[in-house]
Amino acid sequence: MKLLDVEAVLNRETDIQKTDPEREVLKELNDEDTRYAILSHRWGAEVGYEEMTGLMKMEGRKRDEVRQRAGYQKIIESCKQAKKGGYEWLWIDTCCIDKRSSAELSEAINSMYRWYQNAQVCYAYLNDVEESTFPTEQDNKFDKSNGWPEWFVRGWTLQELIAPKEVEFFNKDWVHIGDKWRLAPELERITGISRHVLTDGLSGIGLSVAQIMSWAADRKTTRVEDRAYSLMGLFGVNMPMLYGEGKKAFQRLQLEIIHISNDHSIFAWKPQMPRTGSVLAEDPGDFQDCDYIAREGSDEFIIGLGFECIRLEGPDPGSSHTGVDSRARHQHRLAAMRDAVNSRQFHTFTVNSAGIQVLLPVVPSRDSPSHFRAVLACRDSGDLVTIDLVSSGHSFARTAIDSLLPATCPEFKTLHLIHCQDTNETRREFTLEDKLASYHGFTRRSTYPRELTDSTAALSSLADDLVVIVYANDNAKSHFAVGLGYYLGQMWVHVVGYGRSPIQGDDWTDFGKTAYQLLWKDRAKHAQSMSEHRYSLVNRNDHFIKHAQLPRSIWAASIVWGRWEAGNSNIMVDIVQCPGCCDGPCALTIISNDPPGDLVMPELMKTVSCSHSVILDGREVLVDECSGQRIALGDYGSYRDGNLIRMGNIFEDMRTLGIDLEDPAYRPVVSRVSSSEFLTLPDHMKNVNDLAVIRQSSPMTLLALHQPKAISLLANEHVVLLLNSVLSTRLAGINKGTPTTINRGTTPSTDRQSPSTSVVHTAAASVLQQTPTRKRKLSESYGTDAGADDEAANTDTRKLRLQV
Repeated sequence: MKLLDVEAVLNRETDIQKTDPEREVLKELNDEDTRYAILSHRWGAEVGYEEMTGLMKMEGRKRDEVRQRAGYQKIIESCKQAKKGGYEWLWIDTCCIDKRSSAELSEAINSMYRWYQNAQVCYAYLNDVEESTFPTEQDNKFDKSNGWPEWFVRGWTLQELIAPKEVEFFNKDWVHIGDKWRLAPELERITGISRHVLTDGLSGIGLSVAQIMSWAADRKTTRVEDRAYSLMGLFGVNMPMLYGEGKKAFQRLQLEIIHISNDHSIFAWKPQMPRTGSVLAEDPGDFQDCDYIAREGSDEFIIGLGFECIRLEGPDPGSSHTGVDSRARHQHRLAAMRDAVNSRQFHTFTVNSAGIQVLLPVVPSRDSPSHFRAVLACRDSGDLVTIDLVSSGHSFARTAIDSLLPATCPEFKTLHLIHCQDTNETRREFTLEDKLASYHGFTRRSTYPRELTDSTAALSSLADDLVVIVYANDNAKSHFAVGLGYYLGQMWVHVVGYGRSPIQGDDWTDFGKTAYQLLWKDRAKHAQSMSEHRYSLVNRNDHFIKHAQLPRSIWAASIVWGRWEAGNSNIMVDIVQCPGCCDGPCALTIISNDPPGDLVMPELMKTVSCSHSVILDGREVLVDECSGQRIALGDYGSYRDGNLIRMGNIFEDMRTLGIDLEDPAYRPVVSRVSSSEFLTLPDHMKNVNDLAVIRQSSPMTLLALHQPKAISLLANEHVVLLLNSVLSTRLAGINKGTPTTINRGTTPSTDRQSPSTSVVHTAAASVLQQTPTRKRKLSESYGTDAGADDEAANTDTRKLRLQV
């Protein structure tokens, strides 16, 4: 290690003009044979290795700037303290490591715990303490560090407190304010570290991995990798430094600990929120509540397992014949457990490509054959610690089960516990489209327990998972939450409305947490309702709708969930006006999305049961036929048994609102209509002008359209807002959906005949696209299908007709 020559540093500072510029202030020495002091501090404006060794060769102004830094003054004051204590050598991490050399930096970090341990004394400099006494109570002036000096919340200072035999504390003016021995009770209260560890060190106490990790749970480091690197010395492990690896560093640290230890408590971490995946913790913070977890000896563990069996099977029934058999079974089981606990396999962890191989007693779930509860050889406040596992192929992942009904007593089983895996293999994604909600002033306020990535919520596919999104409209004083969940292989969606709007200053996360708790409690019920409908349908493009009226408002949240492909799903959130016909979430509604599957209606509706195909601008769409009625372009209303009951006209509504249809933002666009590409026309029809023929597949018939036109509206927010506000208000009482339709003229057969002159001019159907780079088109069909099947869907509809 490179150590500062205390005398050389102080002499140079005393008369900097006369100092020999060639005199070295750092020297390479052996830490085991040298008496030296060491500094522990919080970094600020520091002086590095190059500046310290090259100070005398600097230009005058640059040298003065370095000497005036707080970091340089810290070096000088540390040297003064070392000289006062009779030490010739001093080590400071800022200037005694040449960080230009990755090898030297790696060696220093791997050796740092030993260097602090071998130092005769450690000077702990608390630069934010102004008083001449050690702070024994939390103070608001340290509000950024939990009420204590910042030194106590930094990651690296943990080992710098524990490793040295002597620690002297100094305030910002280098006034001595106490030492580790005398302050042990106060330090235990501040750090949670036992006073016996503070005074005697880690050796011989038999602490669990979880306990040591808990001391670092609330500490911070500038680099995320240092959360792991700063703990290596406490566990006696070494590993190369790979800055840039992020949280993988902490995973590597745990694997290194597993290589030298069989302490089960390394698996006993407690995440703040349930998650599924690796059995290794993501961060020291997962061990926050593990300060009382203690390792369990073999004999105590066997006794604990025996009591667990008695608890599951009930007390000994007595001296009856049945009771004798029960006791014999119990003794036989204890003997088998003793053999397993005393085996070499139980005390050895093996890490390979399949996972971490361990022998553990597990309790299978009565509800799910893929879920287990494993018992660890450690206790938390008197109870044996258990963790929940879910099978993933031949391996097991950590998960969370609220209440497991045990199928048997614990039985020992060799497991391969997942410690790393491809994220894509273990997650399902919800893609969220909530732009329509924003048209009504409802914006996304918070997500819980984690943020979305590019409007995508990734859920674990191994076990239960849930993400909640909160929406609110401040003017309407209304808000609601959407839950996106995964439960026992089933993705599910649910929406809940809230009563009270938050007051200004409220944390929206609290509302998300409340909704999370409600939805998590009932996740099995929500998943079951989705599953029942899912397996009753065969069309992979089926969509489900959930609807919730928001309390004390005219609004309702409408959630459309598209059945997933490749394990994923699309979610669309809309706001509609609701007459208050429902009280809370309604039952699940199903709508179909026949090809073309990307045709999305206003209010996020889908077309259903279209019987004819036609080409619009080179793209196939499906339409239905409707005849015998006078229907104007833009008409909408209730559709039943082939008849449209007119309720209004979208273009009349637009004019009433003062919208100029000649404005380029609203002017309808005419699309080209042509015959179905799957259709082979008779020769006499091929050259007829202004004629399009559409096909019905079953039974095979043709429909000739004379001078057809397709009318579209441009994709802009004003049009979508109009459709959602005007139409949802007019059609609030209609709950059925319908196929897209088209008024038909003569239906010729495929034999030779001339097209009829009685064919009416017709607008072919198109719809609102959700893809922002394409035109959004207005369809004839408008509404939701609340029926259980297509037949019910055809009985009553919301209808928007387009015709010329």
